Amino acid sequence: MIVLGAKDVVDLLPMGEAIAVVGETMKTVSRGETNLPLRSVMEVGGGNRLGVMPGAMLGGDPFYGVKLLSLFPGNPARGLSSHLGIMTLFEAATGQPTALLAADALTAIRTAAASAVATRALARPDARVLAIVGTGEQAGHHVEAMLLVRDIAELRIAGRTPERAAVFAEEMRASHAGIGVETADTVGEAVAGADIVCTVTSSKETVLQGAWIAPGTHVNAVGASVPTMREIDEDMVAMARLFTDYRPSAFAQAADIITALESGRIAKEHVLGEIGEVLAGAVEGRMSASDITLYRSLGLAAQDLACGGHILEKALRLGRGTHVNLK
Repeated sequence: MIVLGAKDVVDLLPMGEAIAVVGETMKTVSRGETNLPLRSVMEVGGGNRLGVMPGAMLGGDPFYGVKLLSLFPGNPARGLSSHLGIMTLFEAATGQPTALLAADALTAIRTAAASAVATRALARPDARVLAIVGTGEQAGHHVEAMLLVRDIAELRIAGRTPERAAVFAEEMRASHAGIGVETADTVGEAVAGADIVCTVTSSKETVLQGAWIAPGTHVNAVGASVPTMREIDEDMVAMARLFTDYRPSAFAQAADIITALESGRIAKEHVLGEIGEVLAGAVEGRMSASDITLYRSLGLAAQDLACGGHILEKALRLGRGTHVNLK
């Protein structure tokens, strides 16, 4: 078995390659060529959780795996990722474990790559203004990913505190000198007239209201991955052409969709399709320049598996990682 740390993952999975891998994977998911049990989450005390995400890729050379991820919202204050854990890959013929990967780096890259896949499919081609709501580890990855699929000229940042937003803005100015970067006092100010909005917070309460979103905007709602968290209100859900990564996850674990269904604001048919169906041409995405489109991302084990398999193949070819004998 090969052990691959965070630096290996980052080096072997550049964002452009991650976007390509995730795009093909989402079509595979929508074709039914995966086995994806819903993630399970258990409380481990202090508001912290352990998530378990198993899955199997059934087409081509089949393989399977499981991601174990500790979700500790207070970790960034300690200088640590809020998502720490491991991804284990197994080959299908004998069940032999083949790789152990750092899950924090893998999760951060593949999540932003999935947003980029949706943005490329759903955002207006002339989208230039990007608003990022949240300043944690996902924020920087999302800026990088959005720049690869749209010609972004202006970045607006809204954070929990002005101090953190200012620090993140300086980091983005240093990393992306070709775009204008500004901080906003409120989320409403950040998203007003934006072409693309990404919410990447760990909030349990609504941070984005549909009333703030202009016609033509594309929204990636990313941060709320369990039913106890929500970033967007019912208006945002109801007013948009709504797409998700995986219907079973959306109906079981997306609090914003669940509450809109329970209140009668939407019916299940309001979820127009999975992003893999849009990519395959089976479902129409954006229909006009004035459409508001919403990609409700929950994150899938298939994304971790496909990106992990890509990393493993490159590691073997390039001689990266540490080999461990389990016998």
